[in-house]
Amino acid sequence: MAIVDEDVERVRTATSIVDVVGEYVTLRRVGRNLVGLCPFHSEKSGSFNVREDTGRYKCFGCNAGGDVFTFVQEIERVDFATAVERLASKVGIELHYTSGGNKGRDRQRRNELLEVMSAAVEWYHQNLLESPDARAAREYLRARGLSGDVARHFKLGWAPDDWDTLCTSLKVSPDNLREVGLGFVNKRGRMQDSFRARVMFPIFDESGNPVAFGGRVLPGSTDPAKYKNSSETPIYAKSRTLYGVNWAKTDIVKADQVIVCEGYTDVIGFHRAGVPRAVATCGTALTEDHVRMLKRFAKKVVLAFDADAAGQGAAARFYEWEKRYDVEVYVAKFPDGRDPGDLASSDPDALTRAVAEPTPFLGFRVQRVLDAGNVRTPEGRARTAEAAVSVINDHPDVNVRRMYAAQVAAHTSMPASDLTRAVERGNVSEPVVFAAPAKQATEGAGFIAIALLIHRWDDIAPWLIEELFAEDSYRVAFRVLVEQNGNVARALSQVEGDAADVLERASVVDFDADPLVEARALIAAAVRRELAHHSSTDPEHIRGDRQARITLDALGDVKRADAAAVELLQWLVARTTPEP
Repeated sequence: MAIVDEDVERVRTATSIVDVVGEYVTLRRVGRNLVGLCPFHSEKSGSFNVREDTGRYKCFGCNAGGDVFTFVQEIERVDFATAVERLASKVGIELHYTSGGNKGRDRQRRNELLEVMSAAVEWYHQNLLESPDARAAREYLRARGLSGDVARHFKLGWAPDDWDTLCTSLKVSPDNLREVGLGFVNKRGRMQDSFRARVMFPIFDESGNPVAFGGRVLPGSTDPAKYKNSSETPIYAKSRTLYGVNWAKTDIVKADQVIVCEGYTDVIGFHRAGVPRAVATCGTALTEDHVRMLKRFAKKVVLAFDADAAGQGAAARFYEWEKRYDVEVYVAKFPDGRDPGDLASSDPDALTRAVAEPTPFLGFRVQRVLDAGNVRTPEGRARTAEAAVSVINDHPDVNVRRMYAAQVAAHTSMPASDLTRAVERGNVSEPVVFAAPAKQATEGAGFIAIALLIHRWDDIAPWLIEELFAEDSYRVAFRVLVEQNGNVARALSQVEGDAADVLERASVVDFDADPLVEARALIAAAVRRELAHHSSTDPEHIRGDRQARITLDALGDVKRADAAAVELLQWLVARTTPEP
């Protein structure tokens, strides 16, 4: 089962590639291009280019490139059909499918389960807003600043204290309810609701599809499980899902910072405080899959929970992730150990300051040791320094270890040379080596002409012929562009390899060049190349070559340039066309 081609094109036309890429990359305008840091590889100088007029993107550092569908496929790690479906959902286009195929059935099944979850979100939400049974829940949320617009924005809900109200109200199959974790068969063989007497926090994926729930009992409940989360399902994996990422990702990209919390109310608290770039794990520790996801959005990961409690194993993972994914892990320190959800109501400015000035993860751990140590006696200073060195040695970069050793020496009045020697070995002594970003090559006249053909077709197309291009890849790129009347998207569907690379790169660059001047330069280069490499003893060819050399000089004369260009193009075609 595939999406019909007409619908794919409708989605492509209705979607702004700048808006889509802008959810993940901070773009700045440079001429007609939009440029930013590539989300697919680590770089410090922006080589990632986006063009609204062609609907293409290209990175000159890692060579990633494509259209809006390719971007969604790569950034969200989904197949083509899923990328089209997600974009269609954003622009409100209903898709139609051809029949056949297991993948199509799997996709249809996923969509069915998402529809069940969407219905449940609305049912719980309306129950919270309107049901008399939810009065205590509304009062609880109001007391915590989570009512009204906040409850509506985050689609908070209420699961009533009944056995099967949801299961009987949704009018969906028991199999679907069981598969998404909303119901189960009890000992009597009847369907029963999985969540009862709980405030419901719906969990959405990156694209805004509801995939799971977290439920919290009200204060005074006799239920020993304060929180209950959805079990894993075909549409929900805890290790790859972050609560709030659907609301936060745009601000994460803008700030180049993501805040990772422990709980759902912490995320909402950050939003209430005007810091809408917070997410939370769903009942698990932060995983590598989470970091891999977040790396696409931001370089700085700020932990808004007690990071030291995670232990040495977590520290080793954080350092490894910093190196592997080129992220920087920080810790936000909150006054008096208060959680973000409470600070959002009592002191939102403190919440903002905590994430505006976070501490590097290793610095946070070292400071914890120094604060807890006794530096009033020689013995206390020695023990404190030893404990700090033990923490520092967890870090894999010897240069980082040396700098923190100097800080510890200053705090404990221990000899800096001794502490530096103590951290030289470490647990991993190899320094982190960062690769320099690839540089964009200087492009020649042929490439400039192809780019202008894409972006300024009417101005340059009449002056170009295939024989002007020296390399086969440029000739193929030119030929297919002409066949498609300059439509680069259709042209790219017809080629691969080097020609496709030429078109990809040319589709996103911006040359502030005069098309006529560039065309004449290309004509002159082609004529000189032909004269240099293909001499002839034929008297007629010799006369033609002599005239071509004379006409070349006329290209520099404004009054004669157009006529000279036409004459040279005719000569070039005649010279390169095989005789019958």
